[in-house]
Amino acid sequence: MTTLDPADIQAVWLTLKLASVTTCLLLLIATPLAWWLAHSSKWYKGVVAAVVALPLVIPPTVLGFYLLLLMGPHGVVGELTTALGLGRLPFSFAGLVVGSVLFSLPFAVQPIQNAFEAIGNRPLEVAATLRANVWDRFVSVALPLARPGFLTAIILAFAHTVGEFGVVLMLGGNIPGETRVLSVSIYNHVEAMEYGPAHWLAGGMVLFSFIVLLGLYLAGSRFSRVVK
Repeated sequence: MTTLDPADIQAVWLTLKLASVTTCLLLLIATPLAWWLAHSSKWYKGVVAAVVALPLVIPPTVLGFYLLLLMGPHGVVGELTTALGLGRLPFSFAGLVVGSVLFSLPFAVQPIQNAFEAIGNRPLEVAATLRANVWDRFVSVALPLARPGFLTAIILAFAHTVGEFGVVLMLGGNIPGETRVLSVSIYNHVEAMEYGPAHWLAGGMVLFSFIVLLGLYLAGSRFSRVVK
């Protein structure tokens, strides 16, 4: 019977760690950005929305390549992090986090933005008549009503990060315990024609993806029934 070696288990835990950190950071970044996109009437709103959605259409390796140049020793970001004493981000866990946040950004922003847009202005205007300030209206009215969007964003961002390959391989390489995530570990097994461990890991990812999608559909159906 094929079993997973310690390096594979380590890759699984590293992947879960990366997905958790990335999802938390995405919520902090995506929430104000989604709010602005949902309510702004600035002429450059379309430009910002297009930039946010760009990872949906460009190949992951392209994004990883340009991030590698930016964060490398001769890149703007790389020179800045070196000057600040933070070292270089490529081929480190921190670099994986940066790449994952950028690559999964639309999967967090768009569900939250759609939820904010679905609320409309009426509930916020009612809260304003009750003398609620801007912050109170956001925290007490907008956030609770947008909860389904946040749930979708959390699930999609986490699952999308778990399944990354191109970006993490370009930025992180294949360092055991540091940057070797689950998708890279599967690639290594297939390249070495070790199909047994590859089946275990790949099958686990298929099952995980199915559970994620099933959970999204069930949560969406439940919310629709509550609204009706």
